[in-house]
Amino acid sequence: MKIQEVSIATGVSAKTIRFYEQSGVLPSPTRMPNGYRDYNQMDIDRLRLVAGARRLDLSLDDIREIIALRDHREAPCRVLLDRIQQKADEVAERINTLQQLEKELRDLHSLGSKFPVDDVDGKNCVCHLVSESKKKEI
Repeated sequence: MKIQEVSIATGVSAKTIRFYEQSGVLPSPTRMPNGYRDYNQMDIDRLRLVAGARRLDLSLDDIREIIALRDHREAPCRVLLDRIQQKADEVAERINTLQQLEKELRDLHSLGSKFPVDDVDGKNCVCHLVSESKKKEI
């Protein structure tokens, strides 16, 4: 099966398929006499797993580990469950951080809207408030 056929079957672009091959997430497929890549059903199944894991925002390193376990005939399910839990925890933390940022922005907007909006020097307006606000990482 050619790369475009695999792309249609999996919904993964040919460019992304090539990237996964270059990064070692997918093995290089066999080649036809004309040099075209020749994929089989196992390649499609593997690509579907990789694409699904990427949609869950798992890293390529995590995916390599899961694939390696499967290739060594070890069930990767426990590792995959652990990675899913870790990713869910990361998302919850990002949500919390973003909620804090939203509150800070709304408070700053509320306070800043009471200041003049025509202060060119930025000494007595919202610009001053932004300059003095605490830096937070997102």
